[in-house]
Amino acid sequence: MKIKLWGVRGSLPTPLSSREYRNKMKLILKIAVEKGLSSERDIDNFINTLPDYLGNTYGGNTTCVSVTSGSGRTFILDCGTGIRSLGDELVSSGPVSMDKRINIFITHTHWDHIQGLPFFKPIYIPDYTLDFYSPNEDLEDHLIQQMAPPFFPASLHSTASAKNFHQIKPGEQYTFDDITIDCYPLRHPGGSFAYRFREHNKTFIFCTDVEITGETLEQLGGSNDFFLDADLMILDSQYTLDESFMKFSWGHTCYTVAVNCGVRWNVKNLVLTHHEPAYSDLKLKEIHQNALEHRNELRTGSPNIYMAREGMSFVL
Repeated sequence: MKIKLWGVRGSLPTPLSSREYRNKMKLILKIAVEKGLSSERDIDNFINTLPDYLGNTYGGNTTCVSVTSGSGRTFILDCGTGIRSLGDELVSSGPVSMDKRINIFITHTHWDHIQGLPFFKPIYIPDYTLDFYSPNEDLEDHLIQQMAPPFFPASLHSTASAKNFHQIKPGEQYTFDDITIDCYPLRHPGGSFAYRFREHNKTFIFCTDVEITGETLEQLGGSNDFFLDADLMILDSQYTLDESFMKFSWGHTCYTVAVNCGVRWNVKNLVLTHHEPAYSDLKLKEIHQNALEHRNELRTGSPNIYMAREGMSFVL
């Protein structure tokens, strides 16, 4: 299966500010001077040598991740503003014969996880069928409210695509061809759910909007094997440790505890996500470095740790 990140910010969309853009330009130009860049022919190669936080932006869209199974089925995790670009790609690049049935799994209905749905092109095309899955029995009502007047000009069910709503239950498994999906309840205001995808002995876990402390870490990874031995885990790490103390009970995890989770649960690849909107790309780069150092202080080289970035993809 292929996993691709389309939105990685938490709470609200965060466009790159002019001030941050100029600061990044200054750093890039400084490196260009140091390397003696003097020809337009060398620009592309120069850009490719830049550190990730300068050669790219982590992105300002809210949460959305796609999963493509080996058989070509499309699964979407959450409908933050990142789903707009995903929808554009599905409509513009998909062959005429592609499967137009899309399975959308919702972790919870806080606004940053559903606000992109009205701008998802397939919802307006009659060839598409959208199957929504959630443990929340009121999911359909929540999505209707979001697109009801005076908040949006087109109501949910006035759009042309077919829509089905499925309530799923923690502890039960749901199979689509060779891929199996189950969910687990998380500690978050109003509730949230992690999703686990398994295909051909490979496991991917999506676990955002969760507040994990030392106590809950023991509970989640104790006798319960849901979080153990993932090949890839995308995990909430919105705060620094200091900020998490000031925002206790807000429903998010600090990167230090997220790394502890990855080590304790024997995760192979850990992706830190749901970035705090106040954090610049430079701040996120520093957090990534600190997370790597924290893992090394635990005297282990595993998991591999990545800072979530729009467009990042993994193949399992």
